[in-house]
Amino acid sequence: MLEEVAPRLFRVQIPLPGSPLKYLNSYFILGQPRNLIVDTGLNRPECEAAMTGAMGELGLDLGRTDFFITHLHADHFALTSKVAGQGSRVFFNRPEAELIEAHTGWEPMINFGGLNGFPRDELVAALNNHPGYKYGSEWVPQLSLISDGDHLTVGEYDFTCLVTPGHTLGHTCLWEEQRGILLAGDHVLGDITPNIQCWKDDYDPLADYLKSLARVAELPVRLTLPGHRSLVADCRARTQELDRHHRQRLTEIKGILATGSYSAYETAARMRWDIKCDTWEEFPVAQKWFATGEAMAHLRYLENRGEALRQERDGVRVYGPA
Repeated sequence: MLEEVAPRLFRVQIPLPGSPLKYLNSYFILGQPRNLIVDTGLNRPECEAAMTGAMGELGLDLGRTDFFITHLHADHFALTSKVAGQGSRVFFNRPEAELIEAHTGWEPMINFGGLNGFPRDELVAALNNHPGYKYGSEWVPQLSLISDGDHLTVGEYDFTCLVTPGHTLGHTCLWEEQRGILLAGDHVLGDITPNIQCWKDDYDPLADYLKSLARVAELPVRLTLPGHRSLVADCRARTQELDRHHRQRLTEIKGILATGSYSAYETAARMRWDIKCDTWEEFPVAQKWFATGEAMAHLRYLENRGEALRQERDGVRVYGPA
């Protein structure tokens, strides 16, 4: 699907087969002397076909087309190395570029999952079914690093880079103040909630996310272009809904902890989820991974504010009421 959502700014739906997200919204911005593509998709043939098909339909010259990647997740980043031209610049945030440079791989996340109660056999299955592991980049292109407040000019558009951590460590939106257009990546989604996960110590992603929501809520946004699903009609109202959702999640988890001490995995099993499964055991293992990461983010937030107490039980971290 190719849709012009603003003058010379097109939304292209890149399929994500087997994913509940259904598709990625990639955005093509036509300009002189250079074009810009925002986010690309997974490294799989269906994504590449949709991307190259849209390029052909719009007559994009890759020799004068750059890429902006909102964040590191494979459904936004992985295809870039295949479709970027030899002269393309790939704009990317600094915090996640440092993660790439560190070459830590998946092992720290796997170990952290085990520390937080994820069964070892399910950890292996979760990794093997994780889209970032199955359809990640074959190699990383040279990155042009951007920081908060940097400007990218594409034709008549003057975008400001807004670093909005939470969904990921360095997630970055593009804000076009004159037209009130926000390319929101996965920071603000319309009919689903962005997944806020925690897979390492010394990081409070939910706190970052709530601060980033508040920042975006102050902008006079007229058109919000999210990374998935439908466009957002009212950005400020949606940021308020998302903030309220996480406050309710925190209350829900405090209620769970009032009944006992649980690991992040056990907490996730007791939370309410919008998924067509009757029991936790029926959850696809990849969804258990995302759910446990989200439970961990909320537990970390509560712990850091003295509203949950972390202890260790048989080598597994458990949380109870403070």
